Amino acid sequence: MRLPRLVLPLIGTGVLLGLMLWLANTLLQLYRNIAVTSPLLANFLIAGLIALFLVLVGVFIYYGIAFSRPRRKDRIKAEPIQLPDRKTAVAEQTLQAVRRQVSQIQDEVARQALLVRSQEIEQDLQYRELQIVVFGTGSAGKTSLVNALLGRMVGAVSPIMGTTTIGETYRLELKGIQRELLITDTPGLLEVGVAGTEREKAARQLATEADLLLFVVDADLTQSEYAALDALRQIGKRFILVFNKIDRYTTTDRELIIQRLSERVGEDLVAIAAHPQPIRLPTGETVQPNPEILPLLRQMVSILRAEGEDLLADNILLQAQQLGENVRQLIDDQRLLKANKLVDRFQWIGAGVIWITPLPVVDLLATAVVNAQMVVELGRVYGCEMDLERGKELALSLAKTLAGLGILASAIELVSTALELSIGGYVVGKSIQSISAAYLTRIAGKSFIEYFRNDQDWGDGGITAVVQQQFELNRRGEFVKAFVKDAIAQLPKEAVNLLKSQNFPQMDKSQTTVTEISNDND
Repeated sequence: MRLPRLVLPLIGTGVLLGLMLWLANTLLQLYRNIAVTSPLLANFLIAGLIALFLVLVGVFIYYGIAFSRPRRKDRIKAEPIQLPDRKTAVAEQTLQAVRRQVSQIQDEVARQALLVRSQEIEQDLQYRELQIVVFGTGSAGKTSLVNALLGRMVGAVSPIMGTTTIGETYRLELKGIQRELLITDTPGLLEVGVAGTEREKAARQLATEADLLLFVVDADLTQSEYAALDALRQIGKRFILVFNKIDRYTTTDRELIIQRLSERVGEDLVAIAAHPQPIRLPTGETVQPNPEILPLLRQMVSILRAEGEDLLADNILLQAQQLGENVRQLIDDQRLLKANKLVDRFQWIGAGVIWITPLPVVDLLATAVVNAQMVVELGRVYGCEMDLERGKELALSLAKTLAGLGILASAIELVSTALELSIGGYVVGKSIQSISAAYLTRIAGKSFIEYFRNDQDWGDGGITAVVQQQFELNRRGEFVKAFVKDAIAQLPKEAVNLLKSQNFPQMDKSQTTVTEISNDND
């Protein structure tokens, strides 16, 4: 039979007190015996014994505390793997890549804005509040929900759509959550008018930046609401679907709506009444019930406790990746603008080559070197260095594709038709040949732009699909008419002058192809 829990400590304490009394009595007798012959020696002896005793007590306390702590090995095993740290590392690498790419952007304003944004995300890596965003259709009760969560009136409540015109952010405290929380009330979806569209755009942007999203509805999901929710879910947003205004439904209707919503979103659903309808008492007095949001509070706390740090890390990583996409898009737009200007320049050079070359028909080989030089310069725009020989190979390959697809004959037919319509039937063979050459150079240039944009890959459909697509995009009647009009303004004098301005060599008019082009125009 076990002794009671307090017996052993009491016995130990008694023994310890007895030993202390015995030790004190022994020391006293020793002091008296020595003090008879040498009082000074007796004092030194007692002081030394007391110091030794204190040292022993100190050692006992130190090792008692040390042994009471868990072993270091156990503490290391108990620490979980920090998943957010790995995501943070990826975000840091993404931001470093973004900064390297930003230097390529020529627009000073855009470059500075992107650098500032990258610095903001970098600061968020160190410390940032958890962002909770309340999102949904206008007048679904978003502001009422924010008021209920904060426990005070911070926003106007109205059944009219558009009451909240800008995103309003407040500090929120939830018991058990260490990190600071911010909650943002957003404008509603599906508001009418230009202003409503702009507010919805701002609300969607706020939603994409949320760590936790409260998507508020007051009925079954409409098609527009589901599309908005699905888009946010596709980018990995963590959300709770909040079915508000449940006090306005009968029990049967409420359960039916909850069932339908559950089928679409699973367990991430909470039914509440953020601002219940007033109740009229038999006495005629009106009473405002308290908000019914306890299930939502429990769900929020549960998610933030279990996933809060991961949600924050995911969101920062997402923002870093989105910033990287924005930078790449700006660089691509910048390159595309420069590349299109190059194509415009070389198309008129190609027309000039044909104009001063006496050929009865358009010969693609006559402009092969011009197109080769165009390929080389387009490659430089997209950061791909290649020599003229490689440019010739690509240009000849594309020329054969143009001929094989019958685009050569189609180009001559389009130009001839446009000339007849624009100058009253006055058709000159040289004009048709030159303008057709310019048109084909344009098709080739646009095709090569797609080739370089796709990392020097023609894609799944190969060169044929790319050329065919560019021809279809540039064969519209209105475009061809405008193109021919511009070409007429270039020929003949302007075309020859353009060739001279580009330092092209003098060409032997007896030759049928251009065999040389100066590298000085690089």
